[in-house]
Amino acid sequence: MKTCLICDDHAMMRDAISGAVDYGWPDTAITQAADYPAAWVAMARLKPDLCISDLVMPGASPVAGIARLMAASPDTPVLVVTGDEDDAILLALFDLGIAGFAFKKSKSAVIEAAVRLVLAGERFVPERLIALASARSGEPPTKAASGPRLTERQADILARVSTGKTNKEIARDLALSPATVKAHIAAVILALEASNRTDAVARARERGLL
Repeated sequence: MKTCLICDDHAMMRDAISGAVDYGWPDTAITQAADYPAAWVAMARLKPDLCISDLVMPGASPVAGIARLMAASPDTPVLVVTGDEDDAILLALFDLGIAGFAFKKSKSAVIEAAVRLVLAGERFVPERLIALASARSGEPPTKAASGPRLTERQADILARVSTGKTNKEIARDLALSPATVKAHIAAVILALEASNRTDAVARARERGLL
């Protein structure tokens, strides 16, 4: 059985995230923590397959709290679900190597997609944060730097969607699970602010992303 640690000082938020995890990742053993000290203990004891954590909780500052959480179980991917959109803090966490970010104002489908991608070994990071990290490192901007960008994997999957292939067919082509393909498509739809996969293909073509 898979295990997940959910850390947030608001019970309603913990329950909401638990529901999203249970929907997208059934039969998961979920443990909850309401502050950083309890989260550190649970992380060290359980070594869960995934940790989903808020940033602002009692017991530590955001960056220090997450850093110690990661140190308690280095092999556990940490997905931060937060209402804080301070770029400096998010960049610091990006540098720590967290698995991704999702914002509390997002729909549950976004969190579900983030969970699926993180469990597939990939990162779920806001486009603006990738742009900020690239700018800071002095990397030249890409042709899509002024707007939404797609990862190489997302572009590959969307190109196959454009040919009419189903999620199962794309999964077979790329040796991925259909759930992972679905999560990538959900992330693309969100990035392009599209209404569905067909609209995402059209918008990607308009912006020169395909």
